[in-house]
Amino acid sequence: MWTLKKKIFYFLYRLTATWLPISPHCLPAKKLRAFWAKRIATNCGKNVNIERFASFTPGLSIGDNSGVGIRCEMNGKVTIGKDVMMGPEVVVYTTRHNHDRTDISMMFQGMDTPAQVTIGNDVWIGRRVIILPGVSIGDGCVIGAGAVVTKDIPPYSIAVGVPAKVVKRRNEN
Repeated sequence: MWTLKKKIFYFLYRLTATWLPISPHCLPAKKLRAFWAKRIATNCGKNVNIERFASFTPGLSIGDNSGVGIRCEMNGKVTIGKDVMMGPEVVVYTTRHNHDRTDISMMFQGMDTPAQVTIGNDVWIGRRVIILPGVSIGDGCVIGAGAVVTKDIPPYSIAVGVPAKVVKRRNEN
């Protein structure tokens, strides 16, 4: 996944694009961050907005018209659909520490096998949401600010809280 070419592009992205102004105020910054994202990510759609200080790896696949908020962190295999809005400081985990054995310190048990996170189309993810490994968020969902998503969220659901629970469907009044 990390080729030498992608490592160089990632280094250049971190050195330059992350420090540029916030996108709504500076269109060239948005274009430059998208330019680097296309060279780093597995797939990068049209009109993508990667905000200031966002961190991602080559495992990212992001659809058309989607955005990654300020200071978001996504490492590993993360698939984001089309027309996704993401608030600042969202964290997407694809791995976790092993902790099953009690005869070995957790620090020395290593990491679990990475599990892909999938975010559907037309999803709105609020500020400081945490998404755990292996979770799928269906099309049309709204995830409330500060939620911790520990399990799959069905399409067109509104989920809030810690852990995130579905409180309403978008098509219900």
